[in-house]
Amino acid sequence: MKILLAPSETKISGGEAPFRLDTLLFPELLPYRTKLLHSYTNILQKGDMQVLSKMFGLKKEADIRSHIRDIIHEPAMKAIERYTGVAFDHLSYTTLDTKAQKYIDEHVILNSNLFGYLRADDLIPEYRLKQGEPVGEIRVEKFYHEHGAAEMEKYLADEEVLDLRAGFYDKFYKPANPYTTLKFIKGGKVVSHWAKAYRGIVLREIAKSRVESIDDFMKLPIQGLVIQEIQTKKNKTEIIYSIEA
Repeated sequence: MKILLAPSETKISGGEAPFRLDTLLFPELLPYRTKLLHSYTNILQKGDMQVLSKMFGLKKEADIRSHIRDIIHEPAMKAIERYTGVAFDHLSYTTLDTKAQKYIDEHVILNSNLFGYLRADDLIPEYRLKQGEPVGEIRVEKFYHEHGAAEMEKYLADEEVLDLRAGFYDKFYKPANPYTTLKFIKGGKVVSHWAKAYRGIVLREIAKSRVESIDDFMKLPIQGLVIQEIQTKKNKTEIIYSIEA
């Protein structure tokens, strides 16, 4: 089983390992990643505050300037540790035991807005790029869909897939084979903030139990969540959880 996870715009600083673009998932994408990274770096070097404000999704000049860096030579850390934000805070990867961390490293695929498809333990530097913003003339989601979606399809061909990403990331890759997603409802309404939190909570429980199939996942008790309904349409199965907490 593989689990697809969206990134976060916020990231932790630091790292201890050197960054190598050629070590990331799908080495076939190296020339495309290189092209995108060169475009990104060139925009940073020009230092146009208006352009950078839009690309970073930041308004204060001091905040913008703090993200102007030569990321190619920045220290790297595991992608799953680099990202912060609601889902990653509730996953709390660093507090899991080594077996659960190894499970995450081997089962989770992230969709980076800059680097494309990543294993959870791929080493990446700190960077800033607002979801949906182009890098120069490059629409990142279309760029990675064009050059990488077929690689993802081959990679996942023999896997059950649990898709915990936000809907935007379908633009990078949408499974052609059967896959499962989650929806969270509280008080009869679909929630968004809590959906991020519960994606992290769900992934944490999956990792702790080292779940290897969708059937086993459906049997997994998760505190505060009750399965209300399961809907299947074409190749997509959606598990609808009611938040009882």
